[in-house]
Amino acid sequence: MNTPRTVPSAHSGSTNKIVTAREAVRLIRTGDTVSIGGFGGIGLPEELMNELAARYRASDQEAATFGKPGDLTFVFTGGPGDGQQRGAQQFGHPGFVKRIIGGHWAFVPALYQLVLANQAEGYNLPLGVLTQLYRDTAAGKPGHASRVGLGTFVDPRYGGGKLNAITTEDLVEVITLGGKEYLFYKSFPINVALIRATTADVNGNLTMEREALTTDTLSVAMAAHNSGGLVIAQVERIAEMGSLNPRHVKVPGALVDCVVVASRPEVHQQTGTTMYNPAYSSEVRVPLNSIDPMPMSARKIIARRAAMELRPNSIVNLGIGMPEGIAVVAAEEKASDLMILTGEGGLFGGVPAGGLNFGAGVNAQAVIDMPYQFDFYDGGGLDITFLGLAQADREGNLNVSRFGPKLAGAGGFINISQNAKKVVFCGTFTAGDLDVSVVQGKLLIERDGRAKKFVHAVEERTFSGKHAAELDKDVLYITERCVFRLTREGLELTEVAPGIDIQKDILDRMDFAPIVHAPRQMDDRIFAHEPMGLRDEILRLPFDARFNYDEDRNTLFLNFSEVHVKTKATIDQYIDKIRSIVEPLGHKVYAVVNYDGWGIDRSVEDAYLDAVRSINEQYFLGVTRFTTSAFMRAKLGDQLAARGVAPHIFESEEEAKQAVHETVPRTA
Repeated sequence: MNTPRTVPSAHSGSTNKIVTAREAVRLIRTGDTVSIGGFGGIGLPEELMNELAARYRASDQEAATFGKPGDLTFVFTGGPGDGQQRGAQQFGHPGFVKRIIGGHWAFVPALYQLVLANQAEGYNLPLGVLTQLYRDTAAGKPGHASRVGLGTFVDPRYGGGKLNAITTEDLVEVITLGGKEYLFYKSFPINVALIRATTADVNGNLTMEREALTTDTLSVAMAAHNSGGLVIAQVERIAEMGSLNPRHVKVPGALVDCVVVASRPEVHQQTGTTMYNPAYSSEVRVPLNSIDPMPMSARKIIARRAAMELRPNSIVNLGIGMPEGIAVVAAEEKASDLMILTGEGGLFGGVPAGGLNFGAGVNAQAVIDMPYQFDFYDGGGLDITFLGLAQADREGNLNVSRFGPKLAGAGGFINISQNAKKVVFCGTFTAGDLDVSVVQGKLLIERDGRAKKFVHAVEERTFSGKHAAELDKDVLYITERCVFRLTREGLELTEVAPGIDIQKDILDRMDFAPIVHAPRQMDDRIFAHEPMGLRDEILRLPFDARFNYDEDRNTLFLNFSEVHVKTKATIDQYIDKIRSIVEPLGHKVYAVVNYDGWGIDRSVEDAYLDAVRSINEQYFLGVTRFTTSAFMRAKLGDQLAARGVAPHIFESEEEAKQAVHETVPRTA
């Protein structure tokens, strides 16, 4: 029997919202849609989930008195469990669950078993889309329009994210806006939100000072409240009314119906495996002890080759698993400070954690709400992402989400891989008991893996190679023995490890024939035991490599990134190089100049700017400049304008190149 949704109060007639977990979950009714906040084991409202599971298991007598919920729909972004017994793992009962809509499923296999057995409907939607959909639901919008998911298994033409035969309702549609295809993810009301915070006052105002992430807590609460539903918050402690700093309140009390104080620390762990670490909640910064270098292995080879794709000041996302090794290599190469690592849970900067602590991190620059992190990702904010490589096919499609009876789920993979400027997939060439060694700088396959990873067709399309190729996205597939690059014609073999036989060790171990022209040998330094000298390589391009003339566009590309001009001799060196390129042409050229990370000593500023004016007059038809530094754009722009030089400086290389392309006709 269903009880009315009358929130019990510890003090009748007061605004006190503090209740027991049992009192709170008794408000959940059969047929409700219940959203579980958090990101995997971070922000897990475990006491509430334990009590909800216990209520389902209650005796007939208790069920007759208080009711027993069934046919529930559970919605989550990151799998709210530990893969063993905690969290939503307790919800795997036929009849208790009717439908599950999840982003990442790896930590809740009990729920997937219901879906696999056709005992519950199931959907796997992109984690980023789900977290943004909460905001759209709160705003009363009919859904969320996004290009995320086009060409993947969430595209209705490839399954619409449905996981079994009894799942028939379409939650995703293909629509056209402005002449472009989008996926429209339908919103749905949230009847109950289970969220977590650190501190509450009796009015339900919530702060999150000891939480590792703020995740999508506010968005989930707002979606439930504006759907006419309930918001139940689990907290660690209670504060006096009016004592919380309003700037620290993450969820206003007006959105919260019930507050439950965790009965013991074990049900309010900070992450999946950490009870509490003040560094994870940014309460302290910690000294980063030197990380022991990885031993030579397939993992290190892959991480080293991948790290060679890093560029100064890059904003980077590292996926879980194999890509985590890139951070270790960067530390060994003293290059960690040259990039800004981010995590989809909201971490910006610092050092991300791995395993069941995934999502947390130490020494962060900022921790933002998860929906906004995915706004940043979806808009192309990531310079590069390194993600796992589980299964690939001829077209460059990738599957990391579903393998036979095992469902990992897409998580944030689709959002990130589809929208980062550059994508690097990292994984071993084969799977299952692969054993390799390095002998005298050459890779030796001691025992190959049992399973092929480069197959005729992936089981599920988590990444669409065709869609990426049509956009000319830069995509690499890095393994311990070779490297592939995505082209419009499919995968091309571009690099081979020393000691590897292309036919025997690569082509014979693939289900399809890749494009093979003239693959080069992978860098010898990858297979040496000493550090590669990566920091210097990242920071210092060879001088001649900074100058590239495109005859087709009559455009000279000048890469001044990470150059610090200290002397007049340096200025003269660059001017002489430009002169040696342009004068033999017999005509002026257009120029695109990269000023990212560029600097100059005050003593030579005037000499440099005078040289810029002179070189513009002699050799350039027009110049576009770019730098990601707003300060440098303003400073350099003002100084150029004072000398009569066009002052506009673009924010990105793409904008600068586009400005040139709009004015320069092709000559061939």
